[in-house]
Amino acid sequence: MFKLLKKYTQDGWWATLLGPFFTVLEVYVAARIPLVMSDIIDQGIYGLNGDMDYIWNKGLQMVELALLGVVFGASSGLFSSIASTRFIRNIRYAMFSKIQEYSFENIEKYPVPTVVMRLTTDMRMLRMAYVSIVRMLIRAPFNLVLSAYFVFTLNPRLAMIFALAIPILLIGLVVIHQKAHPRFRQMMYKFDALDANLEENIDGIRVVKTFVREDYENGKFIDSSDGVMKAQRHAENIVILNRPFFELVMYACMIAIAWFGGRDVIAGEMTTGNFMAYLSYIRAILFSLLMISNVYLQIVMAQTSVDRANEILDEEPKVRDNDADEDLQVEEGSIEFRNVSFKYSDDAQNNVLSDIDLKIEAGEVIGILGPTGSSKTTLVQLIPRLYDVSQGEVLVSGHNVKEYKLHNLREAVAMVLQKNTLFSGTIEENMKWGNPDASHEEVVEACKYAQADDFIEAMPKKYETELGQGGVNVSGGQKQRLCIARALMKHPKIIILDDSTSAVDTDTDHRIQLALKEKLGGMTTIIIAQRVASVKEANRIIIMNDGRIEDIGNHDELMKRNEVYRDLYNTQMEGALE
Repeated sequence: MFKLLKKYTQDGWWATLLGPFFTVLEVYVAARIPLVMSDIIDQGIYGLNGDMDYIWNKGLQMVELALLGVVFGASSGLFSSIASTRFIRNIRYAMFSKIQEYSFENIEKYPVPTVVMRLTTDMRMLRMAYVSIVRMLIRAPFNLVLSAYFVFTLNPRLAMIFALAIPILLIGLVVIHQKAHPRFRQMMYKFDALDANLEENIDGIRVVKTFVREDYENGKFIDSSDGVMKAQRHAENIVILNRPFFELVMYACMIAIAWFGGRDVIAGEMTTGNFMAYLSYIRAILFSLLMISNVYLQIVMAQTSVDRANEILDEEPKVRDNDADEDLQVEEGSIEFRNVSFKYSDDAQNNVLSDIDLKIEAGEVIGILGPTGSSKTTLVQLIPRLYDVSQGEVLVSGHNVKEYKLHNLREAVAMVLQKNTLFSGTIEENMKWGNPDASHEEVVEACKYAQADDFIEAMPKKYETELGQGGVNVSGGQKQRLCIARALMKHPKIIILDDSTSAVDTDTDHRIQLALKEKLGGMTTIIIAQRVASVKEANRIIIMNDGRIEDIGNHDELMKRNEVYRDLYNTQMEGALE
């Protein structure tokens, strides 16, 4: 936690310092009040036989000290709040920025629910701990030291009671911490599971209703909720012992001090005012100890959140720029795979891709066919370095992809992924992801090539139509066409269409292919498809199976020599005719 504090409080250092500064002033002012009260009792009431002027003067002094305490306390709270919100903003932004650097391999390690949980609930817990550190962890020790000084000054012998209590309290605190931390860590992962269940249900609510599985989903959610409840109870069963334990020790000290101190007052060894002040300081000491205990437990609970934040921040992206040439740009769209093999993790036993040797000329149109699981998508994801090869090398425009800065490489490659994603905002705003500086006319032109202009113009607000989160208010086929248009907006050197017309009808697919053939002249185009008609006009068609290239050729060549391709074509053509 303190490593994070040091790193992410740079722009709020002044508030981080002013918060504790006013806290120290508040404590000092509060510590003076019992001494003034002691003077009122010993001097004003007993010593001067009820001198009201003296009592009024001392009373006004107490009021002034109390008002100063209020001002200093409010100032401490204000600056602590400023410091904590800036700290959490900085660390949250750092986590989000780090996630943007992740490769696909890193992203797959952290499911969406756990990332959301870490950026929200974990940060809220961390902020509470931060406020406790800035205010209470400064206030309590200073109050403890200052009160202890006055206690030892007023009656060193009675102070031994307090000295004996401290080791007992520290031992109890350490034991509770050691038991509580792993339980709170388990609790946060139960929250992750609950969030995952909730997100999955809401995202798939249409499927749930279609299959009438509401009762089943309710049962799953109840199980997840019960898991959180049990983990929370398991953790808090330890924490709740903290306050009773401290209060037991505190009240035992108070009773002992009242007993021995009262005897000293009766014996004349201690004045009534000093005894009252002494009790106030003892209460302040024991309250400070309880406060330190509570802050410590707050830190224990937040430590889990710190660990989870550090997991995100310390994760090393698997794909990095390293010593890439900042000035190197992709000049043209040629691609070459040299003896490429790939597996998703170093621990995996089998390669997903094996012995891939392939050369694609700039401006060539390449189709890729193959059964599900043949690693067609994985192959093309190596081009913009969404993954890095395990063996061999991938070249773009004659250079190894690792020689390019990721930004420069990916700016030259447009990719329409299998899972089409649109974002909240208007259709035009979504299209400008491909080119933020594009004019409205350029947006319309790209949508016409993607066969999306017709349905957009049929909408009441046309290109200003608001898309829901994920594009929920457009159909699957419409979403695919919008994603194709967005990719075209980049004017890339290489465009990859990964099964991007699977949700449109055959006629629309044919019109899209014709339009793209006109638009994509000069661009290297890679089309992954399930329909032969989508790749029939390609310069070459790659047949993949089990992570290997089985055959390459144009449509006529494959019809003559490749039985699998021929059977697939004939089957699909018969279905189309029927």
